[in-house]
Amino acid sequence: MTLEIITHDDLMPIRHGFFTRRGGASSGVFAGLNCGGGSSDQSDIVVINRGRVAAAMDVAPEALIGVHQVHSADVVTVSDITTPRAQADALVTDVPGIALSILTADCQPVLFADHDAGVIGAAHAGWKGALSGILEATVIAMEDLGADRENMVAVIGPTISQRAYEVGQEFFDTFLDEDPAFARFFVNGKEDGKFMFDLPAFGLFRLRTAGVGTAEWTRHCTYSDPDRFYSYRRTCHQKEADYGRLIASIRL
Repeated sequence: MTLEIITHDDLMPIRHGFFTRRGGASSGVFAGLNCGGGSSDQSDIVVINRGRVAAAMDVAPEALIGVHQVHSADVVTVSDITTPRAQADALVTDVPGIALSILTADCQPVLFADHDAGVIGAAHAGWKGALSGILEATVIAMEDLGADRENMVAVIGPTISQRAYEVGQEFFDTFLDEDPAFARFFVNGKEDGKFMFDLPAFGLFRLRTAGVGTAEWTRHCTYSDPDRFYSYRRTCHQKEADYGRLIASIRL
């Protein structure tokens, strides 16, 4: 089965992709293209899957660079393929031939590019990272390499949509404590004290408020399409033992 890769016109002609779970070697609950070494999937199978992604990105496997994601606002600038794998949630580079990558399973994968400056970025932006400023930090790190935020394109890939993202009062209060205006990213849930949170709308708001010239979402919901996407929340609801991780990548 061939890989399925979602691309976006605004990032073209830079090679990039939000990979779905189709076309991988994993089986069971991981069936498909599980690229998460932190999962309980067989490590050699994950290596095969990542190799397929590297081939699709036209780089050697060691040039498919990621970070140890911790829901932070920390960004790594990658200068070559020997850059140590740090705890962070975004990567930027101006070096051709390095494929930046992010793993997700409901959180937002965000790919960035300034075509004129030749600078790219990739960010993992769950609610915690987005609230603490990972998207703005990625923009600043790209500017440090010569990018201009008005020239930047940022595309949010498959992520959990509002209709599938129910949260409680404490979650809601965390956002309102930051800014009462953030209430507009929530609607009432089916039960008292429950709310439905719009993560991609919040991501787009943060990007546009930061002055990014073009910010879009591919409009794919990870929770609602089990054939194409892994979803942490769906796994929890179905009481499965573990879940796969989707990969998104971009390279100059």
